Amino acid sequence: MDLTFGNVTILIPPLHITIILVVIIFLLVRWSKQLETRRFTVFFYFLFSTTITPIYTSYTSKGYFELWIPIGFIIMLLYLFGGKRRNHPAKVKASILGFAIAIYQLILKYVG
Repeated sequence: MDLTFGNVTILIPPLHITIILVVIIFLLVRWSKQLETRRFTVFFYFLFSTTITPIYTSYTSKGYFELWIPIGFIIMLLYLFGGKRRNHPAKVKASILGFAIAIYQLILKYVG
């Protein structure tokens, strides 16, 4: 969708993407208010958990195949549950929400 104002055009993502983005921002702000200090870390946990990367690439005569994994979420899980310190539920929720976005990215990679 695009809005045109004279010589300026603003491109807006599809409605379902915009609604999902608003819900994600609302949840992250709500969860960040649950923390007493360093409230911005919830956003970093979310952003880092959305990282995906290819771990295997195979070239064939028909093209190539890449195997992608959500490496950010895996590292976040090791960090959150690897130490002996207590984990705040808001940070775990933000990581799981980032994992959901990573899964969406994986679906787009394989389908598109």
